Parts: sequence; C-alpha cells; structure tokens
Amino acid sequence: MATAHAIRHAANTLFRGLSAIALATGLGLAVSACGGDTLTPGEPAFATAARPQINALLANTMTTGAVVYVQSPNGDWLESFGSAVRGTNTPIPTTAHFRVGSITKTWTGTVILQLVQEGKLSLSDPVSKYIANVPNGNLITIEQLLTMRSGLYNYSTSLAFNQTLDSQPNKVWTTAELLSIGFGQPVYFAPGADFRYSNTNTVLLGLIIEQLTGMSAAAAMQARLFAPLGLTDTFLPPQDDTSLPAPSPHAYQWGTNVETANSDVLSPELQAAAQSGALQPTDVTSVNTSWAWTAGSGISTAKELAAYVQRMVGGGYLNADLQAQRLASCTSIQPSDPASASYCLGLAKFGTFYGHTGEIPGFNTFMGYDPATKTTIITWATTASAPDGTPPANAIARILMGELSKASEVPSEGRP
Repeated sequence: MATAHAIRHAANTLFRGLSAIALATGLGLAVSACGGDTLTPGEPAFATAARPQINALLANTMTTGAVVYVQSPNGDWLESFGSAVRGTNTPIPTTAHFRVGSITKTWTGTVILQLVQEGKLSLSDPVSKYIANVPNGNLITIEQLLTMRSGLYNYSTSLAFNQTLDSQPNKVWTTAELLSIGFGQPVYFAPGADFRYSNTNTVLLGLIIEQLTGMSAAAAMQARLFAPLGLTDTFLPPQDDTSLPAPSPHAYQWGTNVETANSDVLSPELQAAAQSGALQPTDVTSVNTSWAWTAGSGISTAKELAAYVQRMVGGGYLNADLQAQRLASCTSIQPSDPASASYCLGLAKFGTFYGHTGEIPGFNTFMGYDPATKTTIITWATTASAPDGTPPANAIARILMGELSKASEVPSEGRP
C-alpha cells in the first residue's frame, strides 16, 4: 500500500545527519591542483572505498536497489546496486526512471523565482493576492511559502488523510481536497515566526504557477526547466498517471501510513518481524502520487537530475542577482545547532552542497551540488526508509561525502 510517511516527515529525513557529516568531514572539498589519485585504473578512489560500505548499508536496511552518480574533480562514478525486483538478480539500469519526491519542490521554487524575475509577482506579495481563503493569507508571503515559514498545517500529516491513503492507494487527489485538509486545521505559528516543513506551501505555489503562466504546472516546468537542457526523461506526471517509464525498478515500502503516522521508525515488533522475514515490504511501484503534486510527484533519471541541479545551483535559470539572493537565503532550521542543515528559497543546503532530498512511496533520493568544487552527488534507492527509519539514499550520500572529503586531501609533501 502507499505510504506517505517519508514525505510527510520530510523535515526529519531531509536534514537528519547530512549536514553534521558534511561539517565533520570538512566538506569544503578543497581539491589541490594535483587532483585525486585512484586505487583502480579508471575508477576513482572514493568509488572503490564507498562501494563495500554501500553494499553493507543496503543489506542492513533491507533495501532492494539503489543508483549512485557522482561528478567531481576526483573523478566521476555511475553505478547501480542490488536488483530492480525484490528476490531476483535483475540489475537496475543506470538510466532507470524513479520518483524524485520532494526534490520536485525545487522545480516549483525555481519556476516561482523565474516569475518573480519577470515581474509577475513579488516575494513580498501576500498569498491572498492569488489564492482565496488561505489561513493568514493576507500575512503569509510568497517568500514564506518558499522557505517553509508560513505556519500552514501540512495536509499530509492528517490521520484521516493517511487512513485514506492506506484504504484507497489509487485515489486521484485534487488540489482542492489537499488544501481543504491543510486549511481545516489550526496553523502551527504566525507567519515567519518559525520553520515547519509543509507540503501545503508548495501546492499553493503550484497553483500560483498555473494562474500566472496560463498553463499546467507540468507544462511550465517542462518549458522553463527541462526543455532548455534537453531533458526528456524529467517531468511532473499527470495526476491520474501512476506509471513509471521504462526502464524502471520496482519500489517498496515498509509499514502503513497509519503505522508511521508519527515516525518513520516502525515499532520494535514490526522491526523484528522485518528482520525475521515475517514482515515483507509492499510493492508500491504503481500507487497514485497525485497527493504530492508540485510538492513531490516528479520523475527523473540520475544523469538528468544531475544536469538540472548543476544549472539550478550553478546558474542559468535566474539572473545573477536573484541567483545570489536564492543561495544567500539559506537559514538554519535549528539555530541552536551549528551542524544543522539550512532551508532556502525552494531548496536546502547540506554543508557545502545545495539541493534537496526526496521521499515518496518506494523511493528516497538525494540531490546535491557544490558550486565551489563543481561536485555533484545524486543517489536514489527503491524504498523511502528502512524499518528502523533510515533513509537509504541519504545514508549513501553521507558515505559519498565522507569518501570525497578523504579523496580531496593531499599530503603536504605531495603538493606541487
């Protein structure tokens, strides 16, 4: 059955550990003029070191498959792990399509910022200028929607919503239904007073895109983001289309929506059942993800997502001033913790990497780009979280960050 727990609790999986690891490993990736050495001809040293760790992680988290793509000054690496179908030895093609989850939010945010650049709206505009009946709508700004500081209730945390996902996994959700849930509950806080991840924010931004462009959000993203880069396998699917284009793997989820309503971590009893084999994950490859829409239902491939994040962070979608403003907008989600990750105008920051994570039924994805070192990390796995709550693609990204940091360190006597 479909589970929404990962995107529902995305603030947890989005930030858990990634930036702390980045800081602890000195992830400035200060590459010397010599570049990095490799242990195996044709393969970067970081890949040789990371591979056994990734295989062990997938085994420990009972994750069926994953794909890794790295572009760095220390070398490039593209490889798939595990299998495309649980219980078989069918490899996952590295060109496989997958659901990117909340990475879709960066697509939405980028188009919104393009509309700001074009003078069609302002970051300081109240959302009530475009959408009626939003709680605090006259006080919530476009900027606060982008930075997750609106205080609006996250519709995907509703118990009734999750019960419906469990009982009707193929239901096609309308934006009106989603916003009705989001607007029907008390706000978390006054606009701008705090940070709280909410899919309601990004659905509102999707509707504003449609209102201002006169086209569907999917068409606007295609025309503005993907077509200019020649990306043909990256898109926001129709609400009633649950298919993944070939090639694609099967995707799996542990537990139900209701069982994970308050945490990605299954109960000790269910974790034990998973370890013993008594509990098996559900194949959620074809469940309907219309409930995530512009907050999380996008589809892409590893190489295309890399091309996108490089342009989104490195420049090309926005003018220089607005691009600089976007990257400078990042604010720690836990000001008391210097190791915490940051959230920005429609993207996140982990150490020196800008990007986002994605969690959607059956998939966990990490997308990051360091513009200083021109290092790109894309990882995705065929489950959103393990029985113990571990998001596997995020954990793989942590492994890669650590090994890339080691690979960039050159002994002083070896420097030119």
